[in-house]
Formats: sequence, C-alpha cells, structure tokens
Amino acid sequence: MVNLAVAADHGGFALKQALVPLLRSEGHRIIDLGACDFQPDDDYPDYAEKIAREINAGNARRGLLICGSGAGACITANKIPGIRASVCHDTYSAHQSVEHDDMNVLCLGARVLGLSLALELTRAFLGAEFIDEPRYRRRLDKITEIERRALLNR
Repeated sequence: MVNLAVAADHGGFALKQALVPLLRSEGHRIIDLGACDFQPDDDYPDYAEKIAREINAGNARRGLLICGSGAGACITANKIPGIRASVCHDTYSAHQSVEHDDMNVLCLGARVLGLSLALELTRAFLGAEFIDEPRYRRRLDKITEIERRALLNR
C-alpha cells in the first residue's frame, strides 16, 4: 500500500475527514497533515507546501490535496520543485496522469464531487504506476529540465 500525505483547507475539510478512514481501512498509510479541525480562514497554499515537503523528504510517495475546486491547491503544488500535481474529476485522468506524467499529487475539488467519486478517483490514482517507456520518460525529463532551468534563473 502507498504512503499517502493528505491535506485539505476549509473547502476540502469535510471530504478529507470522510476519505481518510476509508483509505486507512483499505490499508494505506495516511500521513494526515491537516486541517485537523475546521478552520474557516485557513489557506490551501499552506497545505500544498506541507504535502510537497513530505513527498520531497521521501516520507510519502504521493499526496492527496483537497480544496473547494482543486484548482488553487493544484496551482500552488506545481510551484514546488519535484511536485507534479493535477486536478482530476474523472477516473481516466486520475490514473493516466500517473501512467504518462508521473503525477504525484492528486488535487480534488470538494465542491465539485462527492465522496463516492472522490474515493474512486483516489483509488485510480493510488493504483496507477508510471509507464517508463521512452516517450513518457522523454516528456518527464523535459518537464524536469524546464523546472531546473526555472530554478536557476531566479
């Protein structure tokens, strides 16, 4: 099973609270990075950074980041080197983004989907593996190089 860092702001709090026990019951090791109680004024960038730290430190293999739409969390997560995040609201994207793009953070919009679909998407994400074929590896290497150049040009 996958070590999964999970976090949500106020917009995703209720969905996270419902998903975590279900994922634990399936045998996943969950690193719950908050929010641990409803905080109406918290901000998704703080949780995106926490998830990125766990992944980049090797404590979690993947992350699940939940906000109201998934968009803000995704934008923030993708600013962090080593993170490849995507908003997914369909199962094809949830597994294909891992298989072709080596996505390591799934972003969900709690105001866009319900618990059943969120669980289905998370299962698809966690069950997928990067397909290390030349065309996917070439693209991933290009993404990594773009990231490296951007960091050097600061």
